[in-house]
Amino acid sequence: MSARLPAAGTFARQTYPEAFTIGLAPLDDPAIWLAPDGRLVANLAEKNALIAARRDDVFKARGDTMAAQSETLRLLAEHLPAAFADVYRRQGPGIAIAGTNKPVQLDDADPAPLLTASRLVADDLVLMRKHDDGWRLVAASLCFPSYWSLHEKFDRPLAAIHAPVPGFAKGTRKAALIERMFDNLKPGMIVGRSNWSAHDNGGLFRPQPHPSHLFADEDDLAALAKMHLRCEDQTLCKLPETGDMLFTIRVATDPMAGIFDHDGLATSLAARLRALDADGCGYKGLQSGRDLLAGWLESGGP
Repeated sequence: MSARLPAAGTFARQTYPEAFTIGLAPLDDPAIWLAPDGRLVANLAEKNALIAARRDDVFKARGDTMAAQSETLRLLAEHLPAAFADVYRRQGPGIAIAGTNKPVQLDDADPAPLLTASRLVADDLVLMRKHDDGWRLVAASLCFPSYWSLHEKFDRPLAAIHAPVPGFAKGTRKAALIERMFDNLKPGMIVGRSNWSAHDNGGLFRPQPHPSHLFADEDDLAALAKMHLRCEDQTLCKLPETGDMLFTIRVATDPMAGIFDHDGLATSLAARLRALDADGCGYKGLQSGRDLLAGWLESGGP
């Protein structure tokens, strides 16, 4: 089995994955890793604005991660111009990106190479490192979190990071399986997965706590008009020099109503919603309104 990550957006896929599954699979073609899409320029502009205004909220790194940060920057600086020459090209000590005003300088004065690397791609970049208590989040450029805060998760092990996710807390089978997958991933192999969530707006920067209710009640028809679908396409690769793990997260949001323009997707999402148990509904903010949203999707929408 292999993973083919969508080119762009929440609707650029054939189906939606079952909720709360690991679902890691090798990419069909590693050459498409971090492929740019039509949202790249807008996402980079939003990233740069967040870094300028809220750097402490969107970037954190332990002091002992400089080697892994530098390795990540070198990896992206080599891969992107070689794989996507129509968008990325070397220009002196930097990389020019089509549609942007100035190159990203690879040797600039910023002391954080991971932050420089993040200015090249739409994806958030997270570094994980193996410790006695499991893999820990040791550095991240995280501009587009989905209801979680980098302050809360920084330098914590995977089991603690995933504790709120149904079925992934410490001691569960899924938590142990993820640790083994991280341990066994070979350098040079890239694996990917996707997930989805319903949101009440299309904002990309969502560090606030997850709401327990996206709908006021089961008959909140007005809420359907403003619902957005949010998808994350994630990849993992183990850095060959340092052995740290590079975790990438690409986020896209679209008005939920657009799903009806794509055959089969509304039905797919409705089925995933119907399959949620009470814990799953609570985690996704659908303690009320799940049936309303699923029924709307099944009916063909507006």
